[in-house]
Formats: sequence, structure tokens, C-alpha cells
Amino acid sequence: MKVRKAVIPAAGLGTRFLPATKALAKEMLPIVDKPTIQFIVEEAKASGIEDILIVEGKQKRSIEDHFDSAPELEQNLEAKNKDKLLKLVHETTDIGVNLFFARQPHPNGLGDAVRLAKSFIADEPFVVMLGDDLMQDRVPLTKQLIDEYDRTHASILAVKRVPHQEVSAYGVIDPESEVEPGLFNVKKFVEKPAVKDAPSDLAIIGRYLLTPEIFTILDQQKPGKGNEVQLTDAIDTLNQTQRVFAHEFKGERFDVGNKFGFVQTTIEYGLTHPEVKDQLRPYLLQLADQLRAETKPAPKTK
Repeated sequence: MKVRKAVIPAAGLGTRFLPATKALAKEMLPIVDKPTIQFIVEEAKASGIEDILIVEGKQKRSIEDHFDSAPELEQNLEAKNKDKLLKLVHETTDIGVNLFFARQPHPNGLGDAVRLAKSFIADEPFVVMLGDDLMQDRVPLTKQLIDEYDRTHASILAVKRVPHQEVSAYGVIDPESEVEPGLFNVKKFVEKPAVKDAPSDLAIIGRYLLTPEIFTILDQQKPGKGNEVQLTDAIDTLNQTQRVFAHEFKGERFDVGNKFGFVQTTIEYGLTHPEVKDQLRPYLLQLADQLRAETKPAPKTK
């Protein structure tokens, strides 16, 4: 069956970015001039996804407004012949996929957010795309997973090697065997293990392709780490009855879920942005020289 649906969980409180996220959805924080969630939707479209369900929480209406039409703004831009800006606005409305929205009443974990998509997904395979991870590769990561599914007809998670001391921030796989380069059979999926207990450095990153049987498990899933319904726990249960593969992503991953990663991503994206790249590059070089001068040790005196 063709993979044509995606779920984007966007119900988190965004506490790492307070006070900015007190009244603004974290997913609407811009990388230069584009909200992070727009990158995710564009990846879905580029991967052949047709229908997307965005699972929201309270104070997330700005996401819906972003992808909706804005007649007054559009009329203003048209009257002032600001055609390039008008084109950018139209691109967020005519995004090329069907967008649907659901509300998660209480922040109860990623597994609970995905469970709310049960009626939307029905009996189809689907992808889950997390907004904290922006991926860059010649072939979109979501498309890579779909291509693997077309061959295996099994659930597949994206993983990437991370420094060992960081594994406790991720779900981690215990690989059983590498069935082909970059594709692993998995013995066990572990949610945020202690560093000393981590079975590998292959961390689950924000792209999942799942078969609909996951919903039967999520309906019965008990809270795990953080007293929340963990998707990783449900996937580990699914792996006991049908194979779940792990696909190692070799492209670039940007973590915009923390302050440093967000700033780093903004700089990286800015270096390719047509409006700011020519100013940003010399500024960064100048800043680097200044920082080196400030940190240069003073000469020793006799």
C-alpha cells in the first residue's frame, strides 16, 4: 500500500524556549524567515505525502493561521506591487498537500499524540515527522524511509550515530544485525537509557514510518519515562510481533529543539539564504577574528 499520510506532533509546550513560546507555538519560531514547521511540511511534500495531520496543543492556532490565506495581507502586497513577498505568502497557502488539525487535550507524550491520529490513518502505513529535527540530504529522509518500506513492507525508524555521552537524550536501538548497508534488524528499542546502559550510539531521530498495527498497541500502552506514553515503548512491543527496521541516516541533521541547535541551524541556513548570505559570511569571519583575539593568552613576562 502506498505511503501517503503523515502525522506531525506539535502539541509540546516548548518550555525550552520560554518566554518566546508563552504565546507563540514553538514550531512557528523562524529559521531566518521560515517557521520550522514549514520545513517539515515541505519535506513531506517532496517525499510524496498527500495528507498531513498536525496534532496541536493549546495556543497553537498560529500554525493553522500560517498555512491559511491572509486576504488583507495579500491585497496589501498586491496593491504595492510586492510580487516576491506575495509569492512567498501564496506558497504557504498553496503548499501542495492537504492539511488537517487535531487537538491533544493534555501533553501526555509522543505516543499519545500519535494515537490521536488513529481515525485519520485508518489501515494505512504512515510517517511520523517531528518538528525538532530538520534533515538535509540529496533525497529527503522521509522519502528514504518510504523507499525502504516499498521493499520491506515493514515499519522503519530513522537513526543516526550520536556522541556516546549524549545517548541519554534519545531513544536508542540495540541492533541485531545489519541486513544491508545502513539497514538494521533491531533486537530492542530503549527510551533514553543511562549512558552506561546504552546498547549502541544509534539514536532514533525524528522520522518514523509505521504500520497501522501500532495503534492497537498505543491504545493499551502504559506510561513510561516521564510518566508519558512513549512511542519508543510501543515500537519495541510492535517489534515482538512484526519486524521493525532501523535506517541509518547519513545526511545532515539539525536539532532545533534546544537553544544552541536552533542558533546553529539559523546560522547554517543563513549562509545559504540569498538575502543574507553575502552579509553573514564576512560578519562571521570578522566575529571569529574578534573572538580569537579575545581568547588569545597574554604573553608571559619574565
